[in-house]
Amino acid sequence: MLTGIVAGILAGALWGLVFVAPRMVPGVSGVDLAAGRFVAYGAVAVLAMLWARGRRALPTLRQALGAIGLSLLGFTGYYLLLVLAIRDAGTEVPTLIIGTIPLWVMLLGKPGDLRWQSLVPALLLTAAGLVLMMASSRGGSGAVAGPDYWRGVLLAVCSLVCWTAFALLNSAWLRRHAEVNSTDWANWLGVATGCGALLLWGAAGSGLAALRAQPQPGLFLVLCLATGFGSAWLATIFWNMASKRLPASLCGQLIVSETLFALAYSFLWDGRWPTLAQGGAVLLFTLGILASIKAHR
Repeated sequence: MLTGIVAGILAGALWGLVFVAPRMVPGVSGVDLAAGRFVAYGAVAVLAMLWARGRRALPTLRQALGAIGLSLLGFTGYYLLLVLAIRDAGTEVPTLIIGTIPLWVMLLGKPGDLRWQSLVPALLLTAAGLVLMMASSRGGSGAVAGPDYWRGVLLAVCSLVCWTAFALLNSAWLRRHAEVNSTDWANWLGVATGCGALLLWGAAGSGLAALRAQPQPGLFLVLCLATGFGSAWLATIFWNMASKRLPASLCGQLIVSETLFALAYSFLWDGRWPTLAQGGAVLLFTLGILASIKAHR
């Protein structure tokens, strides 16, 4: 259980980076960011599979189709929607909307033998933290409450639905296929995600000349490589480890760590400390994680 908890928190720490990446290269489109990150993920996965050639099994057709479907939910579709949401509504509000994923996964993924009463403290603490953070962060996002802002909120909700479905379906898939190694599954998802990202880039992305003409093309490349390797490939391995070892409801609670790290990175990027209310929300999030761990023991 401890290994699964640590793996889930590490995945959250790596995922949190993707909330700040769009702000580092504001001139780059959401499609280019999503495609670049996941093409890098696919390249890392291919290299990892070539390195382990002969020592690892290749997916069956059924497994490959499963990887393609889940990659659309949890990677290409989710991240593209999130990047577009951050573009329209700023960093903090989409971060907080995505932060409700733990609540939905906890509610929908609760084991049958776990009493609802046991989850109430964790649910209430997490919900209170989200309400407090939303109230204190609305003015700090820099977003104007116009059509673009509300479009960003809608896109963030759509990305929430995608990743909630991915979390539940991915956990169920891994439990049905206990023989599949966490790294192998991360690689198969990566290949599927990379192929989808290439199609996305070809259909709606910018050309190489346009990317090179950006003010910071080198930073864009570094961000793609960093988020592709760390926030996609490595984070997926950690998440698969957590999903194999923990109930879906506890995994869902650990997703709060993504919100905590995303907010921390955002505050660092802005060069400011959280307000007292934001600090209180972080404390409530942390207590919610601890309460969920206690409930699942």
